[in-house]
Amino acid sequence: MFFKNANNLLEKELLKEIDLDKIPKHIAIIMDGNGRWAKKRNLPRSFGHKAGVETIREIVKVCSNIGVKYLTLYAFSTENWKRPADEVNALMNLLVEYLKGELEELHKNNVIINYIGDISMLPDICQRELINSNIKTKKNTGLMLNLALNYGGRNEIVRAIKNIAKEVYNKNIEIDKIDENLISNYLYTSNIPDPDLLIRTSGELRISNFLLWQIAYTELWFTDVYWPDFKPYHLYKAIKDYQSRDRRFGNVK
Repeated sequence: MFFKNANNLLEKELLKEIDLDKIPKHIAIIMDGNGRWAKKRNLPRSFGHKAGVETIREIVKVCSNIGVKYLTLYAFSTENWKRPADEVNALMNLLVEYLKGELEELHKNNVIINYIGDISMLPDICQRELINSNIKTKKNTGLMLNLALNYGGRNEIVRAIKNIAKEVYNKNIEIDKIDENLISNYLYTSNIPDPDLLIRTSGELRISNFLLWQIAYTELWFTDVYWPDFKPYHLYKAIKDYQSRDRRFGNVK
């Protein structure tokens, strides 16, 4: 209880130091460290993923409350299929449980549930829950929660190039008209602004094939904290650091 109260106090103090008029519009998070969190406690990796879902609930709520417009969570990559089958199945079951259990609450709080990635590879029940959640919440006007599922940045770019090539072949697009804006329009994130802030937990210092096109000028923030231990305090700390940076986008001030 003491540590919980101490964390709450730290959160309140940090929140006072954040300029709520300069909250990043789009935050992307690589939620890493669930397995190592469980291993440290001599628990199966699935317990780490379950604990990670609790963190998602808390961070989504905080982002919605402080005015973040888009939150993109790297939930399952194209490379994650290489993991043991029982872990993959546990992740898919957790996705379904999360959507079923949180849909009404998220909808009530004006959250839009969206997804990016090739969900056709996911189990049918996962696809149904994702589509149902998106249809039910798509007219909401609050935070857009983007779940990156069976997502890979390189795969996304290849997909975009193939679709553009088809349009060029069918003479719907002239080659000279291909520019950055057009390519962006063929990505999964076509109607979503690029992330202002990318957070990665667990101490790993890499991007892991996440939003490769979109993060060209995104501010990066890394922490050693495993995702299940990531609290609003850490989010506020990342935002405070973000607000202290001079974003020049290649220009000179």
